Amino acid sequence: MNDTPQTQEEQKRARILEGAMKLALAYGYSRTTMDDIARASEISRPALYLLFKNKADIFRAIAEMFLKNSVERARSALSADGPLAARLETAIETALISMMRQISESPHGAELLDMKNSLAGDIALVWRNDLVAVLAEAIATEAAGAGVDLAARGLSATGLANLLLDGLEGMKMRVRDAEGQRAGARELIRVIDMVLKP
Repeated sequence: MNDTPQTQEEQKRARILEGAMKLALAYGYSRTTMDDIARASEISRPALYLLFKNKADIFRAIAEMFLKNSVERARSALSADGPLAARLETAIETALISMMRQISESPHGAELLDMKNSLAGDIALVWRNDLVAVLAEAIATEAAGAGVDLAARGLSATGLANLLLDGLEGMKMRVRDAEGQRAGARELIRVIDMVLKP
């Protein structure tokens, strides 16, 4: 974690992103204006335009910050001690389910998720690749420690990480509540855990 103090510009950017996110959750992306964001951030509109060229630029920065935080939460959970299944559950809870709760509970959650895809699809792709890499590293370490040759089983750590994320993504279409998502995640993790048994 970076302990260096933030510059004034970084502090201002963080205030803008926080204000814009609150507005988007309360009123939606389309109804949030640059004037609204400037007021919520307690800066002038010209000062806002010095840091961000438009509203789309702000929401791309929000998506990038949000998704990087997700990967860091997963990395932290997976680097802890304990059985892999428990660490995977914690990673999914902290990096995906609880982080998404704020958006999914907003009346404008669907619009914000659509904006993530249309405005920040490239950022979301980098996030997914980073998350797969973090999960795959934990799976590969577990397999090596257990003496399991995934390749001999026709599998790979990256393939299992992708399978987990694909399963979680598909489940979101069918299961809307967080508790149902947790139960589904536990089942997916159980399958991976079984594969990693010698």
